Amino acid sequence: MRATDPSTDPTTVDPTGTPSTSSAEPTRRILLCGALVAAGGAGLVACGDGGGSKDKAPAGDKVLGPVGDVPVGGGKIYDDAKVVVTQPTAGDFKAFTAVCTHQQCLVGSVAGGQIHCPCHNSNYDANTGAVLGGPAPRPLAAKPIVVTNGQIVLKPA
Repeated sequence: MRATDPSTDPTTVDPTGTPSTSSAEPTRRILLCGALVAAGGAGLVACGDGGGSKDKAPAGDKVLGPVGDVPVGGGKIYDDAKVVVTQPTAGDFKAFTAVCTHQQCLVGSVAGGQIHCPCHNSNYDANTGAVLGGPAPRPLAAKPIVVTNGQIVLKPA
């Protein structure tokens, strides 16, 4: 049998000897639980970003990196996103899948207005993704991007 403190146990015995589980006054246990629940709710509210964050991309968007990483007349390959971003002319950004249409290797470089796949020497136009040479059967598929706050953001397809 466990020892109980009548002031903290919801089951008490009244002076007539009858067990009672209801009381007009809340017990310390109930008050403590209520205080913990209220504090937890306040903590959750404090964790929210309030919807006003300007640096975060909306759900489904992926920030690739700063525009300064993509040289004018060249490009950058984002291996983890399997995307190549080019900048054919200043401020004009294009994005394509970085997966070669020949045998699904990742493209390896961007130079001289061309995206090059080192696996079998396929070349694509850095402005349009069109096949320029090699065994690639189709152009690179365009990917939707936007520039926001100096960052290149990949949008969901």
